[in-house]
Amino acid sequence: MTKKRDDLGVLVEWAQAGESVDADLALAIDALDQEVQAGEIKKMLGGEHDRKNAIVTIHPGAGGTESQDWAEMLLRMYLRWTERRGFKRELIDYQPGDEAGLKSATFTVIGEYAFGLLSAEVGVHRLVRISPFDQAARRHTSFASLYVWPELPEDVDIVIEDKDIRIDTYRSSGAGGQHVNVTDSAIRITHLPTGIVVSCQNERSQHRNRDSAMRVLKARLYDIKMKENQAKLDQIGGAKKEIAFGSQIRSYVLHPYQMVKDHRTKEQVGDVNRILDGDIDVFIKSYLMKKSSGTLGQAAPDEDLD
Repeated sequence: MTKKRDDLGVLVEWAQAGESVDADLALAIDALDQEVQAGEIKKMLGGEHDRKNAIVTIHPGAGGTESQDWAEMLLRMYLRWTERRGFKRELIDYQPGDEAGLKSATFTVIGEYAFGLLSAEVGVHRLVRISPFDQAARRHTSFASLYVWPELPEDVDIVIEDKDIRIDTYRSSGAGGQHVNVTDSAIRITHLPTGIVVSCQNERSQHRNRDSAMRVLKARLYDIKMKENQAKLDQIGGAKKEIAFGSQIRSYVLHPYQMVKDHRTKEQVGDVNRILDGDIDVFIKSYLMKKSSGTLGQAAPDEDLD
């Protein structure tokens, strides 16, 4: 930041001397502003796991094809966000919908503060639009949920006994590239005591898929362990709510007008396409600032944007 500030000072001096540096000056101001904002956000991410990589799962709510398509749109939004942030990501599991969209998707986000940033997005997301699947062109409301867990180190104190898990193999399906449906390399692990089911079909190697699935299972079991202490509920896994009316954290309205509104912070953006293209930092920053200051509100159960 010191170098950017010094460079900006030099450009200001040149501008005052009559040099034509307007374009460079604007870029320098923008770069410094972005670095300042990034520093402010990092100050608010002091939680135990905030610096870790993230494991993200998206599920559609009730509503069949409508919600499954909305879940696919959310997946694209978050993958585009990772691109904007320069984070690496790996799609671990993808279960396609019956006609369109997806039934579930799990991916990892690799980068500093990935979990801390994405934990601001945990909850139910609501879409209001004219349905592309309705021949009568009626307006529909769809829901999808996003869950986030920190990716844990190998030595974390979570013991998974062989007798407590069932491992099934199957052929990959959906968006997996040229190797899909070639071998029975996909892995599904069921944790019998809790009923948690995790899958991985990203790799051709059954062994590597098993390792990835076990990482996800370990993270979810750790999440359950932490929730035994109610005070850590929001810090570790985020509150999970019913995927339906009255529980959404954010609404994305495409009809009869265009607006994205976060019901916890009241932050609003009119350019829905920009948000759906992954430019969601305004919502993340607003959430973290209000949470840090203790002014974070609750989503209004009966709030209606229609």
